[in-house]
Amino acid sequence: MQEHPIRWFVTAPQACPYLDDREMQSLLVDPAVNLGGARYGQLLAEGFRRSGQFVYRHHCPTCTACVPVRIPVADFAPSRSQRRCLKRNHDLAVTITRPPDQPGHAPCADLDEHMPLFSRYLAHRHTGGGMERMGRDDYAGMLSHRNGPVDILEFRRDHALVAVALTDRTPQGLSAMYSFFDPETPDRGLGTLAVLTQIAHARRLRLPHVYLGYWIDQAPKMAYKTRFRPIEGRVSGVWKRLTSRP
Repeated sequence: MQEHPIRWFVTAPQACPYLDDREMQSLLVDPAVNLGGARYGQLLAEGFRRSGQFVYRHHCPTCTACVPVRIPVADFAPSRSQRRCLKRNHDLAVTITRPPDQPGHAPCADLDEHMPLFSRYLAHRHTGGGMERMGRDDYAGMLSHRNGPVDILEFRRDHALVAVALTDRTPQGLSAMYSFFDPETPDRGLGTLAVLTQIAHARRLRLPHVYLGYWIDQAPKMAYKTRFRPIEGRVSGVWKRLTSRP
């Protein structure tokens, strides 16, 4: 089957949300194009990312601070603190579900069950940024796209939902798209658990990578990504192992 050509768009410069003194631009794939899972996976391998219906890559003329990063699944080994995180959360049950509009054999996720946890997380983590106003339709839009399946990892304690991880599945690997969790249980390390569980999920599926989006050395909120070792960054168009900085 012949692939449709991709139309590209470049966004206008806007204030960078990561570094105060810089502007950001993005290269967008035309959202009307149905990429399919394989071509979407190829774009992930070229440093692209998905947010809702948009597949994009940062395209800043004078800045290269944003580094796409991924975990090589076969080589990953949890650190001592990550093993402690797994042990702390041994009482949680994990279920893999799918979005309501996605066909498949996995059980269908109950978005109404997700919303109270999602709203509490946004109110705690994204106050003043606009995301805290996201409703059920906005959340459903995060899950729905035409470029391949979305796996929803649900974490429960005694049947109560405590965390959710949303991950895109492609032949090239999983792309950790978003996760949210009970903000009143910081000692559990549920964000770390979400990444560790996606690595384990990729290993079961025999997928080579888990993509974690962008990492910026100067952004403390992104430091957690380099705690998963080994980790690779795409620098000057080439994937290579990172130490503390590319």
